[in-house]
Amino acid sequence: MTRSLIFFGVLGILSTAVAFAANRRLFSGGTVGRVRPLEVAYYAAGVASLAIGWYCNVRYVHATANASYVNYTKMLFTNWAADSAAQDYTIVNVVLLPLWTIVEGRRAGLRAAWIFFVMSLFTSLAFAVAMYLAFAERQRRFAQVPAASSTA
Repeated sequence: MTRSLIFFGVLGILSTAVAFAANRRLFSGGTVGRVRPLEVAYYAAGVASLAIGWYCNVRYVHATANASYVNYTKMLFTNWAADSAAQDYTIVNVVLLPLWTIVEGRRAGLRAAWIFFVMSLFTSLAFAVAMYLAFAERQRRFAQVPAASSTA
């Protein structure tokens, strides 16, 4: 069980690293400037979600004999209130997040916009959304920088 946590943790780190590597121009060279308060809010919400989610997931893995994605998904649907939240979560994470990040990310000029969906599978939905919003905010500022200074 602990190996699966490590495996998914590594995949979460790798998918996040791919997002930063693919969009490194947004974080280097000083073209976009320092992190702004809105970005700080996005990063803080994402990290909080990641920490709380992983705490719960570690507890789930250690408390459940047959811990798996299938069992986890089944356990989301345990009563009418949970069913309502689970269907919302599932549709947002599996349908809307990929459509949103890929379509809007490409329109905005983000590179490898698909990685935010992959990231959500191994980190948390809120973490992936927060990272997407922070990257999109930096991309918006990057697009406003004159072309001459963005290549320097």
